[in-house]
Amino acid sequence: MNDPNGFSYYNGLFHMFYQYHPYNAVWGPMHWGHAVSKDLLRWEYKPVALAPDEFYDSFGCFSGTAIEDEDGNHFLIYTGVMSRTQADGTKKEYQQQCVAIGDGENYTKYESNPVISTSQIPEGFSVLDFRDPKIWKGTDGDYRCIIGAKDKDDKGQILQYRSKDGFHWRFVNVFVGNDGNYGKMWECPDFFLLDGKAVVIVNPQNMLAEGFEYNNGNNTLCIIGDYDEGTDTFIPQICHSIDYGIDFYAPETAEGSDGRRILIGWMQNWDNSSEHDIHDPYFGQMSLPREIRIIDDRLYQFPIKELEALRRDCVEYRDVLLDDETGEIVLKGIEGRTIDFEVEIYPDDIDDMYDKVTISMAKNDTFHTDFIFRPRESVVKIDREFSESRRAPVYQREAEISNKEGILKARFILDRYSVEVFIEDGRQVMTATIPTELDAQGISFAAIGKAKMNVVKYILHEDELCLYS
Repeated sequence: MNDPNGFSYYNGLFHMFYQYHPYNAVWGPMHWGHAVSKDLLRWEYKPVALAPDEFYDSFGCFSGTAIEDEDGNHFLIYTGVMSRTQADGTKKEYQQQCVAIGDGENYTKYESNPVISTSQIPEGFSVLDFRDPKIWKGTDGDYRCIIGAKDKDDKGQILQYRSKDGFHWRFVNVFVGNDGNYGKMWECPDFFLLDGKAVVIVNPQNMLAEGFEYNNGNNTLCIIGDYDEGTDTFIPQICHSIDYGIDFYAPETAEGSDGRRILIGWMQNWDNSSEHDIHDPYFGQMSLPREIRIIDDRLYQFPIKELEALRRDCVEYRDVLLDDETGEIVLKGIEGRTIDFEVEIYPDDIDDMYDKVTISMAKNDTFHTDFIFRPRESVVKIDREFSESRRAPVYQREAEISNKEGILKARFILDRYSVEVFIEDGRQVMTATIPTELDAQGISFAAIGKAKMNVVKYILHEDELCLYS
């Protein structure tokens, strides 16, 4: 599995569709898998919603989104990819937008697909890179749709279309432009209003890093700005990375019945996506669902509040001294691979700043994954070089935090083969998959210099995560 698709709240349930190859644990002709949940934690798998069985999607049913239409149907819009033989005998893939209608269980493709064909792509844009529609309904009753595209200069752009009924579309404008500073093809765009701002999420390919920003090559960006529905215009103001770790791409958001905006991403990256044991029956996973907010013109992310109901067996330590003389320490009860733990690190003496603190997780005598804080630089790092990974080309990522006084607050969610670190109350997040076998349960702490630490840890009770009937 890879990209989340059609993430939406419909008929009292969250629906998560996802890019899926049912026949092998490697990438193949894309289907839409389907799962539903009442609380975003307990998921029930449904039959595959879409399969590449029509001429217009014979190469795959690629990414898209979902909405409830005016008749109460679950309206899916996705990219259908087909191959056409050219005059010289070569084959070329074409990407067009298609629709399927369903009731939350069964889905039927629209008989007149595609609804946005290659003939509706404006001049100067590629028919090979025109994908991943995001649909919403405006306050005026019209449907809008934005689609990732690439222009003749190889620059990623987002195109906007408009429709009265969701089936007949017209091109409106370039919703968000790119002068080349933000990579090439733009994939999986999302758009929503949140906390008085307009937000675009997009995933540029082949992007150049800028300091601690955009270091993954294929990145996930948050663009915050203003939106004028009357002129269908988005005015970008601020741009930053969504996740500063190793494995996070192509997120989608949904609004729940309580008004919260929830985000889920594919917890993997394309550079590592082929570097796994081909004998494993499964590959790919999603991030923890995250509630998102706009605070001080920045996207903040928080583990969903439902997770707290799964916490059990609290273990807490306060004012733990970490220093060179003591060396690496282990605290009784602070261990595990399905846990939720929070740390606060601060100087023992503000006039004698420590150099580094290292938290090692998923640890045994051979393997470990490290989270490192260097307070003099206000830099944090995730490092899985010794996590039992054999061929992964990406082992480390760094991020700069805002605190300059040697204080770090971080919440770690370990879930078997992954870690998600929420830093400075959600101001930044670092996500990574961990290939280490599950018997590596240890967690240790070490410092260069003298630091103090508070830590509280909970088990995430696995019995609470069974499928519901």
